[in-house]
Amino acid sequence: MRYTDIAIIGGGLAGSTAAAMLGRAGISAVLIDPHASYPADFRVEKLSGHGQIERFQRTGIADAVLRRATFSGENWIARFGHLLDKAPSRQFNIRYDSLVNAIRDEIPEAVERIWTKAVAVQTSPERQRIALANDETISARLVVLANGLNVGLRHQLGIVRHVISACHSISIGFDAVPAGRNSFDFPALTYFSERPRDRIPYISLFPIGTRMRANLFVYRGFDDPWLREFRRAPAETLNAALPRLKRIAGPFDITGEIKIRPVDLYVNDAGHQPGVVLAGDAFATSCPVAGTGCDKVFTDVERLCNVHIPRWLASDGMDAGKIAAFYADPVKRACDQWAAAKAFDFRSVSIATSPYWSAQRWARFMAWSAQGLLRRFGGTIHLEPNFLGHSSSSSSSSSSSSRSSSSSSSSSSSSLSSSA
Repeated sequence: MRYTDIAIIGGGLAGSTAAAMLGRAGISAVLIDPHASYPADFRVEKLSGHGQIERFQRTGIADAVLRRATFSGENWIARFGHLLDKAPSRQFNIRYDSLVNAIRDEIPEAVERIWTKAVAVQTSPERQRIALANDETISARLVVLANGLNVGLRHQLGIVRHVISACHSISIGFDAVPAGRNSFDFPALTYFSERPRDRIPYISLFPIGTRMRANLFVYRGFDDPWLREFRRAPAETLNAALPRLKRIAGPFDITGEIKIRPVDLYVNDAGHQPGVVLAGDAFATSCPVAGTGCDKVFTDVERLCNVHIPRWLASDGMDAGKIAAFYADPVKRACDQWAAAKAFDFRSVSIATSPYWSAQRWARFMAWSAQGLLRRFGGTIHLEPNFLGHSSSSSSSSSSSSRSSSSSSSSSSSSLSSSA
């Protein structure tokens, strides 16, 4: 049997970030995952926005990891075949497996890595036992369950999943190659839906290395014939749905494998469990359309590793009362609520046909147009309409609250990000 303070099950974005932060703080930890090198997976493909990058920087590893990404300093915004704005952006484009493996490179050698599967977990208010597929056993004070969408261990522990919105959205990923020319004219592009009936919020094109990557988002059922048609004839199906996209992007071919990923929105009820805490998608999912998934992961991990774990380890036991403090953390709760609101508001502003939501779509169109016009004429007013369909003040207040809480907690628990 191996002994440790923290056993992290799952080496994706949340688990690997937690391992890096805990290791840098000198906290005894073990990372358990089946893959020594994280395999290709269609999930996060870019980090963007001041708030998201700021949340990542609180982990203490952002600068080293983001050096591996392709930076886009400008993003074109377009709709109805019209270029609305050439907006300055802070966008780092990187495939999910490359992102996770870059984070793993920041994990100190003191953190033991075990490349196998955790097959069983037994919890108690004192110590936890993890049985591994290689017949080893881990004894830990705390289990951080960060194994994403895998439900086996959660079912075993009696953790109940509450589905909030089944197949809330579908993400489609592919490579785009310009037809008849060497390159695209834009550095990165976000093109919004032309008609609510097409059930497309937007398509985003952005470079990863020498390739132009496309993420298309739709609100459809997974058995919708439209998805089968897209697989069969992707360029023709896309052109039919967004006929004026070519005015901005120019003609392009869709190459390589097409990845399609449906997303259910759910939250797990884990507050009654001693000895185990859920982070990232293991606790609750977010909608990729709204782009808040990394915000949630980085907030979960930063609060857990900078605030709660140091406090928990300072006293005996790991009862459910301690664990509940993490789920009640005001910064975490604010981020979770903000992400959930964005998920539903973005869906409504994209496909709802009521007068209110039609007005919201036109308001955003006019706001982007005004911002682009001001920028072209050297205006200093910076309008910031949130095209995600939710007021930008929610994100700002969440970031502000996080800054305040992080600042106030740094005196009582050594901030792991400061050790970078």
